[in-house]
Amino acid sequence: MNTSSPQHSPRELQAALAASTPPLLLDVREYPEFAAGHLKGARLIPLAEIERRAGELPKDQPMVCMCRSGRRSSEAAGTLARLGFTNISQLTGGVMAWEQAGLPLEKEAHAPWALERQVRLVAGLLILLGLGLSLVWPVAIVLAWFVPLGLVFAALTDSCMMGMLLAKLPWNRRANADCLLPKATSKS
Repeated sequence: MNTSSPQHSPRELQAALAASTPPLLLDVREYPEFAAGHLKGARLIPLAEIERRAGELPKDQPMVCMCRSGRRSSEAAGTLARLGFTNISQLTGGVMAWEQAGLPLEKEAHAPWALERQVRLVAGLLILLGLGLSLVWPVAIVLAWFVPLGLVFAALTDSCMMGMLLAKLPWNRRANADCLLPKATSKS
């Protein structure tokens, strides 16, 4: 983890959010993860898009990067620091730690399945398809072998090509850019 940027425990961040000038919350997970549970007011810019979309972020405002556990937020903080952002910190332990501390998360009403769950479904279906087709076309058994080899490669490299491909499908993308901006609260 990038220890060069300051860290906030969930309780410290909760206190900072209650201050008169709260920090900007930057969630760098993918949309399905964000939709399943995020901090109120967090902006979503997935890690893979940080460099390209850094211009959407104010350089003069304190910012707290977060992800599921802290690895991606560390990468995002490093990228933002390299791009000239100076007031960046991270949520220690990520959204998992926030949730474990019993703090509230907002959830999208129609959140897609988590990418990991989608990968398991597609991998299982591809293996079943390969096995089934191999009964009539023996060469199809290659598909049943290809998927577990891909899963082993994903585990060894800590990257998942299938997950990256699934993330680009329409149901894993928000139809509009509303999730990029905190929702405005109306005062009555």
